Amino acid sequence: MKNELIFNSDLHFEHKQWRRELFFWEDELKSFKNRLEELVIRWTDKNMLAQLDHYQNQFIIQENAIDELQKDIHIHETNIAESSKNGYDVLDTLFVKKHIEFRNHMETQRNIYNNLKKEFFRFLSEFM
Repeated sequence: MKNELIFNSDLHFEHKQWRRELFFWEDELKSFKNRLEELVIRWTDKNMLAQLDHYQNQFIIQENAIDELQKDIHIHETNIAESSKNGYDVLDTLFVKKHIEFRNHMETQRNIYNNLKKEFFRFLSEFM
């Protein structure tokens, strides 16, 4: 089995991609929340308002998850920068392991977010 070197620049590139994706999600959530506000004005039915409240809560949970991911990326970037500053362009096993765990976390969050989006769009198509 061949050992491959993982360079700081490779991880930095992936971090930039994740940040763009997270910023996009933040922007989408603003739009979804605006949509909810429109619906709250239109509907007085308690069941409908409960569903709107559910989505509002889910969007807040997503915003918090995005904030946490952004913080984690920043911390990882700081660690990589420190490693580079000390003359290490190739990461040690611990950094790589952390990065892989973070990649898995990002993938899980991506699935959660996409499922919420699908559910919300189905909801909108039913009641708009």
